[in-house]
Amino acid sequence: MAAQLGGQQISALLESLPGIASVLRSPVADAIVNTIRAGVGLGDFREGDANELVQFAVRRGLLGSEEGEQLLAEVKDACKKARTKARAKARAKARAKKTKKKATATAKAKRGVKKKATVKAPKATVARKTTAKKTKTTKSRVKKAKKKR
Repeated sequence: MAAQLGGQQISALLESLPGIASVLRSPVADAIVNTIRAGVGLGDFREGDANELVQFAVRRGLLGSEEGEQLLAEVKDACKKARTKARAKARAKARAKKTKKKATATAKAKRGVKKKATVKAPKATVARKTTAKKTKTTKSRVKKAKKKR
């Protein structure tokens, strides 16, 4: 099972191997980039990114552990409310679409507009060549005729 690298291990690895920083990118850097994009509306906000940033701040002593936990609880609550709001919006949109279809059909019925009748074209039949099938009696006659010769 692969072990996950901690912040100090990543720092030590980056210092010991020059140039590896351009190859490896820390999860904190990804979280910062994703959060910035979400802030300006270029992407979606992710709870995982917020969690990564709070853990980073707690590890570095920028935030206290209690403050970090409280912040994450607020983020989870806000994300849950946003998901609920998005689901309700999607349901309302679906209901509106369904209602609009019914209203359109009712309006057409009142005006006397009928559905266009679809005319089905007859299937094209291919003329087949009729071939005479040899029956058993015909085959046996041919055999008898050959034997007589």
